[in-house]
Formats: sequence, structure tokens, C-alpha cells
Amino acid sequence: MKILTLNINSVRAHIESFLDILKSGEYDTILVQELKVENAAFPHNLFEEYGYNIRVYGQKSWNGVATFSKFSIEDVIRGMPNYSDTNARFLETVIDGRVRIINVYMPNGESEDSPKFQYKLDWMRAFTDYISQYIDSEEPVIIGGDFNIAITDKDIWNPKNYIGSSISAPAAREIMQKWLDAGWMDAWRAIHPDEIDYTWYGYRGRDTVGNNQGLRLDYFLANRTAAKKIKTCEIDKSPRIANKPTDHCGLMIKFD
Repeated sequence: MKILTLNINSVRAHIESFLDILKSGEYDTILVQELKVENAAFPHNLFEEYGYNIRVYGQKSWNGVATFSKFSIEDVIRGMPNYSDTNARFLETVIDGRVRIINVYMPNGESEDSPKFQYKLDWMRAFTDYISQYIDSEEPVIIGGDFNIAITDKDIWNPKNYIGSSISAPAAREIMQKWLDAGWMDAWRAIHPDEIDYTWYGYRGRDTVGNNQGLRLDYFLANRTAAKKIKTCEIDKSPRIANKPTDHCGLMIKFD
């Protein structure tokens, strides 16, 4: 199974490049974040001909996550069960009866001195508690999406530019590091231990992609069972360099 995660930064604004992904048929399962559209307005009719089952947890103008798969989608959970949240950031599903996938769009938090930063930390702490049930599960479990965290300075093109930012804040990094210490595998870093590459490139600047001025904000984490089944994990820059692009690259894994 080939799985892609992509922050689309508005499914309506970037529909053309996303349709190109669906038309290619390259990916069996696609996790999408930042839909910026509520469930009732989600454009299902544009996607029906491409052979994907779809589950959506949308929100008007903000947030929103969707999971597409050529396989069955079951056991759908919209919203983190142990955390009361008005924002659509969490969509858990079982794909083809053989892998549980948690699709997440984690809070940004803006900056360490922003009121939104505490929400980011609270959300992450609740997520820590929730995913603890899955780390040693015999069921393969994969977490994928936009984490809005660059886990180390190696994941930031110029760390000095992001001092005080929520994406490099020590408190947020510490929580995510606890996930890795508990046994969740950062798939891309496990396969590319020394490589420098990014999944997000801002729109400002002459050529942030060509100049490699980015951040690694998108991840696949795998529990111990799933980690044994992941064969590769690569960054797909095509969504970022498409016409009218999102500001994120895709991130892909191959899963047995």
C-alpha cells in the first residue's frame, strides 16, 4: 500500500493539483489536512470517478481532515476521543482491515507568547495520552499528517529565523520527543538519518524550494508493529511546485 499525506491548504483553492494526484492513481491511500471546508460543502462529486472511498471531518474556513482510500475505510473516529475540541484536526480510520491510520492536523500555536500556544501544548498532551494505547499493539498503527513541529534544528533551514516560533518551541519538541522515546518511529528520519530535506516551503521569497529554504513539518509515525512493514518514506515535491501550489510537499510511505 502506497500512502501519501498532504496539507492541501484549502481543497477548493488547490483542487487542480490535487485532482492530478488522484488521476495518477499512484497512491492507494491519501491523508489530507487543512481542507478549509465543512462536511456539507466538501466537493465529493469532483472525486467520485477516481475510485476512492472518502471520509471527511471538515470545518468551515479552517482546519479539516479527509482520508481517501482505494480500500475499505472502517471504524471511523472524528475528533480525538479524550479531548473536547471545536476544531476538526483528527480523523482515525482502519484501512482495508489491516492498518489503523490516524490523520492529524496539529495546532500551529503561532509563537511561544501567543495565547494559541497553550492550546497547542494541551492538544499534544491529550494526543500523548491517546496514542499510548497503540504503541505496543499487535495492530499496525500509523499516524500521518501536518504536525506543525520541526523536531530538531536539522529540520529547519535557518533555525535563527524561528527562535520564539511555536514550531521550534522547546516545550512542543519535548512532547513530540516523548512519542519517539516511547517507541513511535519517525519514518522519514529512520530511513534518512543524515539527510536534510523539508516538507514545507513558504510562498514568500524568490524560490524557496530551489533555495532549499524550508521546514520539515509533516510526518509519518509508526508503532512497533507498523514500523516493521514500512519499506520506504520519501518527500514528494510535486504538489509544492505545481501550478497554484499548496505550501506543503507530500510525504509518502510504502507499507506492506
